[in-house]
Amino acid sequence: MLVFTRAMKMAAAAVSLAVMLLGAATPSQAQTTGTVRLHIVKVGFIIGVGGGNGVLIYNGHRYRLSVSGIGLGSLGIAAVDLVGTASNLTSPGAIAGTYGGAGAGGSFVGGGQVATLQNGNGVVLQLQGVQAGFQVSLGLGGMTLMMR
Repeated sequence: MLVFTRAMKMAAAAVSLAVMLLGAATPSQAQTTGTVRLHIVKVGFIIGVGGGNGVLIYNGHRYRLSVSGIGLGSLGIAAVDLVGTASNLTSPGAIAGTYGGAGAGGSFVGGGQVATLQNGNGVVLQLQGVQAGFQVSLGLGGMTLMMR
């Protein structure tokens, strides 16, 4: 009987340890990705400026955003509507900040815009959309998002 009791205690300890380890290894159930929609108008001759507005949809709530930015080597005028995701969000406010290219920046291909941008909070925006108008940008660029 002593051997059976000892075996049961060992099995209970092993099960408890396994439950603790599995609980520690399971990712948090908190949402870290949201949906982003932005409308941006860009104007430039040598130095380009842009601005607009947007929305972050995160955990079922809508958060209004304002967009501003500047770029060098810009020529033309254009408007773009971008849709995509914001990942690595720790809270809705983490989306605020200045974004620069994460790896390759934005590109212009047949009217389509594709961009991967990252801010200082580690939030990564993956955006795509269609541009209307004419804009060529050869140099540095960035974008600042603020919650309104």
